[in-house]
Amino acid sequence: MTSGNLFALAVQRATLATVSRLSRHLRVVLLVLAVALLAVPAAASAAVPGTQTLKYKFGPIHITPGQNTIELKATDQRPTVPGYITRFKPDLVRVKDGSIPRVDVLHLHHGVWLLNGNPTFAAGEEKTIIDSPKGYGWSYKPSDTWLVNYMIHNLLPNEDDVYMTYEIDFIPLSSPAAQGMKTVRTKWLDVEGLQAYPVFDALKGAGKKGKYTYPNDEPDAYADQRRPRNQWVVDRGGTLVGTAGHLHPGGLYTDMWLSRAGKTVRLFRSKAKYWEPAGAVSWDVAMTATPEDWRVQVQKGDIVTVSGTYDTKRASWYESMAIMPVTWSPGDTAGKNPFVTDVDKPGKITHGPLRENRVHGGGPGGLPDARRLLDGPILSGNSGVPTGTSSITVNGFVYGRGDLSLTGRKGRPPVIKRGQSLTFANKEPLKTVWHTITACKAPCNKSTGIAYPLADAKIEFDSGQLGYGPRGFTAAANRDTWETPKNLPRGTYNYFCRVHPFMRGAFRVKN
Repeated sequence: MTSGNLFALAVQRATLATVSRLSRHLRVVLLVLAVALLAVPAAASAAVPGTQTLKYKFGPIHITPGQNTIELKATDQRPTVPGYITRFKPDLVRVKDGSIPRVDVLHLHHGVWLLNGNPTFAAGEEKTIIDSPKGYGWSYKPSDTWLVNYMIHNLLPNEDDVYMTYEIDFIPLSSPAAQGMKTVRTKWLDVEGLQAYPVFDALKGAGKKGKYTYPNDEPDAYADQRRPRNQWVVDRGGTLVGTAGHLHPGGLYTDMWLSRAGKTVRLFRSKAKYWEPAGAVSWDVAMTATPEDWRVQVQKGDIVTVSGTYDTKRASWYESMAIMPVTWSPGDTAGKNPFVTDVDKPGKITHGPLRENRVHGGGPGGLPDARRLLDGPILSGNSGVPTGTSSITVNGFVYGRGDLSLTGRKGRPPVIKRGQSLTFANKEPLKTVWHTITACKAPCNKSTGIAYPLADAKIEFDSGQLGYGPRGFTAAANRDTWETPKNLPRGTYNYFCRVHPFMRGAFRVKN
């Protein structure tokens, strides 16, 4: 991987528009960044005497309407003296009043703090608190290069300004408490490995008995690779001291396994604890982290593997993730042999319910039931474009025809014949605004929240995020049009935008 100085120089010269021209080594670092990562915690422990609690804020960050982009910037918001970082607590607050925005309004998809080019601390929307076990810490020097990669998802067509905040526990090197501290590093493990946008789809009904495990239930997951991407071949002995998983809504747990000499044992299962009343369908969740005394011996040549499991009984989960980074101390001998001692113990959550997750949705929404509306215009032609009109445009956060928020004829579901397709085109003037056409269960007209709507239609379809962005470092599909499947049977079809879920629409298929 690129050295810290070279990495810093490259990043200073790079922008999202030029990221495709970065060196191969810089790409490897950024690949890790472009995910909704969860940092690597152990269960919370009391701060040792001599520990300082320091508070920082990164920004201000201006949020444009509906944005869902990834940015990378340097920061000087960090300690001024050398020492050890033992705890990291992230958050997102508004500039104007310091309030924490609701998750159904502004969404901290991920924030990743890189030390000398290495992803070290991070947060997903779960906002897991990172806490190293007593006696272990991340070594820090003021000469270190710090960069922040962040993806803040604006679910509404409004502007805003925020700070990413982080509170750290820090032991100065001059403190007696720093004596004898063991240095830890972060090893990032992802089921999709070092991919540009490491996601997979967990479709409704996939897997076994309503559970879909990736990559286990996907035989061709790594067909184009020489070896599985979800593995780490340990390059030197040491001790693993902490881990936790990162999942998107619908996720149930991540698992970490260790293989040695033909034997395999599970090291830890990080479970999703949903506070969400509707179950495993939203970001109202906390992941379990390893207990304070979790120590695992690893040897050179060991293979550490991770997987992620989703609930596929209720809905499809597009662009899902399963990440399980691990904190380890190279050369440390305090670990237990997992083939002799059972280290797979239940974990502990690092926080309780968060107030910003209070709007769940699913109540009266004031939108009509499209099944009861009159037909809209009949669209003809294989492309779904009627004579004298254009395809259905998405502009101003509204579907041009059949949007449930529109009144009159434009709000009625447009009609196509069986065997034809309806074309959608994203024509937003702001190129950072991407939209999807994602099937949802009728009537799909209830109030928007973190648990509603869902991609839970009986017949599934999804357009991907229509729009353009730096290839390889974005969620954009890098196309702005999409056609509905031509094999849809007769009926009324509801859909929503996964990026801006208040957007709802419908169309109709007739013989």
